[in-house]
Amino acid sequence: MNDHPDPLENAAMTSRTAGAAMPRSESDQSCRGILQELDRRGRLLVISEEVDPIHDVSAILSIVDEKAAVRLDCIKGHDMPIFGNILSDLDRVALALDVAKSDIQEKLLSSIASPVPPVFVDDAPVQQQLFQDDVLTRLPVPTFFSKETGPYITAGLIVARDPETGLGNASYARIKVLGPNEAMIGIAPNHHLAIMARKAGAKGEPLPFAVVLGAHPAIQLAACFYLGLGDDEMHCAGSLLGEPVRLVRCKSIDLAVPAEAEIVLEGHIHIDEPILEGLVSEYHGMYEDYGSGVRVRFECMTCRSDAMLQVIEPGYHMEHLYLGAVPIAASLKAVIRRSVLNVGEVAVTASGSGRNNVVVQVDAPRPGQARRIMSICWGAVSIVKNITIVDSDVDPWDLDAVELAKMTRMRAERDILIVTDLPADRSEPQEDGGVIAKVGYDATMKAGDRSEGFDKALPPPDSYERMRQLLLRVKPEILI
Repeated sequence: MNDHPDPLENAAMTSRTAGAAMPRSESDQSCRGILQELDRRGRLLVISEEVDPIHDVSAILSIVDEKAAVRLDCIKGHDMPIFGNILSDLDRVALALDVAKSDIQEKLLSSIASPVPPVFVDDAPVQQQLFQDDVLTRLPVPTFFSKETGPYITAGLIVARDPETGLGNASYARIKVLGPNEAMIGIAPNHHLAIMARKAGAKGEPLPFAVVLGAHPAIQLAACFYLGLGDDEMHCAGSLLGEPVRLVRCKSIDLAVPAEAEIVLEGHIHIDEPILEGLVSEYHGMYEDYGSGVRVRFECMTCRSDAMLQVIEPGYHMEHLYLGAVPIAASLKAVIRRSVLNVGEVAVTASGSGRNNVVVQVDAPRPGQARRIMSICWGAVSIVKNITIVDSDVDPWDLDAVELAKMTRMRAERDILIVTDLPADRSEPQEDGGVIAKVGYDATMKAGDRSEGFDKALPPPDSYERMRQLLLRVKPEILI
């Protein structure tokens, strides 16, 4: 066992709202508040026995997955704890955003519509310590899977700035550790970060960037929005937090980062220095061979005096899926409702690896709207593959309800649309030459389909209410 103090004891917490919402002080823009609250609710697994960062950290996170968040206090060969699985289900996403689960999507949408600019501070917890050499060796970076060829930083929120426009950008990318100060970053060619790195490379310069680990979950979710190039995710994060994100200027580069994160790595992306990656895990749970990433070099690391390393279990694991699915769903709804005013909730399902499979709820859809929505989604986000349109009485996150709608409200010859040769993201497991066939399912009710109608066969509401009261008296736990 190690004997360093519990980092959560240093997180000053005061209750901001009553009920189920997470207590959060105005000074908490870290992960520590949600970790402390999950611990209070019995949803944080703390392990003090020594754990090997090579594969064993990954195995624990994989086994526990959506069941609980995890903090590992004793990592072999390192003094720094590791934590993960903090956003592995929708309840924890709601907790992080301080809303009911049913209000997650509207909270995210309002942050896009009403952004809050950040503010700058001079005194930042994330800069309590400064290291200028051997920065990556100081981190207990895990090796996750058997066919991957090295350790990966998987929870790195990337902050950069467009070298032409000066506009900021936040995103995610995997970073494979190569040495004490060097790593490989994997970026898809159409990624905003790749575009910015190519612009810098065209000037003969590397792109300054920062890797932020352990910022508040609301900031992490905002970084996953599908926004336009130049739209700053930190402004959306401020809206999600209900206050401006507090930023601090980096020590070695002209960028600003969340002041209350755990760790920040400062460096440059060298787009003209390719590095062969080898097999790497993807969100669909299999390996991909993307060929080469590019080299990055780090000049320094700043961190809290009692810093913890955040990790996200990659591949087909729930935190990796929801961190993509929830913001993608909100981004899609924002695009859809510009043209379709009666759109309801949008879900990006776990069965589609949190990326490929979309379900869109529509209230009293008019003829042609289902196919219009399919076209909008495919045009907005290339990673989207299958789309199902359902009525407003179907919960799009409930896959059993969605499948029932497909079985009872859809005729295959009329309501299934297959479009070939649409653009596919490079992570699509079946893409061929950058394209793939995509499928749309119109699982909405149509007039004239059933003479009996679509009413559900259920007991009357007053009988339900009487029997609920009876069960509350005799066996209340069955209603939980």
